[in-house]
Amino acid sequence: MQAQQLLNNRYRVDGLLGNGGMALVYVGTDTLLRRRVAIKVLRDQYASDDDFVKRFSYEAQSAAKLSHPNIVNIYDFGVENDAYYIVMELVDGSTLGELLQEERVLPEGVAVDYAIQIASGLAYAHRQGLLHRDVKPANILVTKDDVVKLSDFGIARAVSEHTLGVTQPGMVMGSVAYISPEQAQNHELDERSDLYSVGVVLYQMLVGALPFSGDTPVAVAIKHVSQAPPVIDPAVTGVSPAVAAIVARLLRKSPQDRFSSATELASALREARERPLIVGPVPDPSIVPGRPVPPSQPPPRRSVAPDRPENRISTAVDEDDVAPRRDIRWIAMPLLLVAAIVIGFFVLRGFGPKPDIAVPNLQGMSATVAQQRLFALGLKAAVNQEPSETVPQDHVTRQDPPPGTKLARDAQVTLFVSDGLPKVAVPDVRQYSAADAQRTLANVKLRAKVTGVWSSKPTGEVIDINPPPGSQVRENTTIALTVSKGVKPIQVPSLINLSVDDARRKLAALGLTLTVGQSTESDAIPANAIASQSPDPGQTVAPNSTVTVVVSTGSAAVDVPNVVGNDPDAAQTALTLAGFQPVLAYNVDPTNASGKVAIQNPEAGSKAKKGSKVTIYVSVPGSVPDVTGMSLEQAKRVITESGYKVGNIVYTQDASVQEGAVVRTEPEQSTPLHPGESVNITVMHGGG
Repeated sequence: MQAQQLLNNRYRVDGLLGNGGMALVYVGTDTLLRRRVAIKVLRDQYASDDDFVKRFSYEAQSAAKLSHPNIVNIYDFGVENDAYYIVMELVDGSTLGELLQEERVLPEGVAVDYAIQIASGLAYAHRQGLLHRDVKPANILVTKDDVVKLSDFGIARAVSEHTLGVTQPGMVMGSVAYISPEQAQNHELDERSDLYSVGVVLYQMLVGALPFSGDTPVAVAIKHVSQAPPVIDPAVTGVSPAVAAIVARLLRKSPQDRFSSATELASALREARERPLIVGPVPDPSIVPGRPVPPSQPPPRRSVAPDRPENRISTAVDEDDVAPRRDIRWIAMPLLLVAAIVIGFFVLRGFGPKPDIAVPNLQGMSATVAQQRLFALGLKAAVNQEPSETVPQDHVTRQDPPPGTKLARDAQVTLFVSDGLPKVAVPDVRQYSAADAQRTLANVKLRAKVTGVWSSKPTGEVIDINPPPGSQVRENTTIALTVSKGVKPIQVPSLINLSVDDARRKLAALGLTLTVGQSTESDAIPANAIASQSPDPGQTVAPNSTVTVVVSTGSAAVDVPNVVGNDPDAAQTALTLAGFQPVLAYNVDPTNASGKVAIQNPEAGSKAKKGSKVTIYVSVPGSVPDVTGMSLEQAKRVITESGYKVGNIVYTQDASVQEGAVVRTEPEQSTPLHPGESVNITVMHGGG
């Protein structure tokens, strides 16, 4: 098939998905329903045979009637240019064979779940009267959500009727590894044949290998017919006894010894998943796990020519192409087989174990080991669980009959297995004190673990328990007690330097209240700010507690020093040393421009708080002084004392004054100027 090729004007081939011995599988698109599909196209060797095509068409149409979550849906069947194809559901996942190649062994829980889904799909198909005949990992698809789907239903029947033997294409080595003994001998099949194949698949998932292998397909088929399957040893593989027993039952040679239906198998698997240590009844008392199983003779296949010998396992040529003649080998072989069975029976009677078997002492053993011991002796085991204060869980506490009792083969020994310590009901100790609750629990052989939490409940009261009251727990179980530590205390924040209003809002957000106590003078805390608090910051108090604060009235009042008549610098220094903040101002008085402090506010001798401001007024003329001819330093001092700032210093050479003397000012002398403005000075500098 070529990409983009259209089948039946509907199914577009998008690409090759895989290939098998019977067909090539392509991924495609149903252009009518707009869905992705898988297209299986028969190989030429099958498509050229008209009889096979008829049988194949019938089987495909029968399988198309199946609709089950664990069966791949078949949508259509057709032919295009002598190419026969089946359109089926496209499963997003991989085959179980691919999973086993990657994982080799699957966890028991996963393997059992897959087997239950396989059995569910088979049960539905069997109810519709359709056998699979080729259950194997390559025909089992697993989606990404672990949903198992069976494919190729009924197709194996058409292939097996078309091929000459197990060595022909279509019945390849992979299929021979999973066929039932009756299928290998071409006997009539029923649904129990599919169950045998499920047993092989389940064995492979649990152990990571096939129960039978060989160099040729014929060798493998012979082993299916005549050789006892290996027993899954739980002690070695870790597989539970219940699941191991199910696999052993599925692999019985005789269909009568297997499960009667796929539904019964699914139920047994679910039971084994819930009770892995409980081994179900063995249907055939002559078969004991771990011992060789004599080959059974499946019922002869119905034949339209009963005088002909039965088809052999491997046939290279169809018998219709050979002149009919009697083959004495087929007459002698049944006689030899009967003789071998008779001889084996007497040999086993003469040299096998004695009819009476002494029951061993199994007390204290693990349940798995004890069951294996009984199986090895030819006895059956039944497991009952009971509580025990002395025997570890999953170990035998007692047995019935007692050790040393003589029993016949296949007799049953009941094992009583410890289910752990006895269970007791958790008493309701809520609202008890912690001490009383612990004593109450100790009286019923329970332990206590106390955890304290902040709560509105009284301190020391049990407010919760886990597991809850009435729960059934084993003795010595630790019960978690949640005990109240009372209301969670609140950490008092720092309120220093905050205003009263800000402090009150901060405490209210925490569930606390504020009370203003006395006030106090403070040189460090400004007036109307909180100077101290009680409790101190960082201490814890109960909710709704009160925090008392002391508010600062500011610094203490002191005498203001007299600085009238002082130079401005001297006056400011004196006020700073007295704890005040001096503020310089100017008083324009052309008649009394002394450059000294003429007025101060507050007045000298009055009281004022430390840190408060004292304004001093310096008497100035209100015009630029004449500093021409003065040195630069003298000029600066005079200008400053006149209430002005010294601005830019400019040097010039075009003047008659001496070197370093002031030439002029800007503004010029006697110019009215507001105190605090800048005066620029030009100085003679002959050096350039």
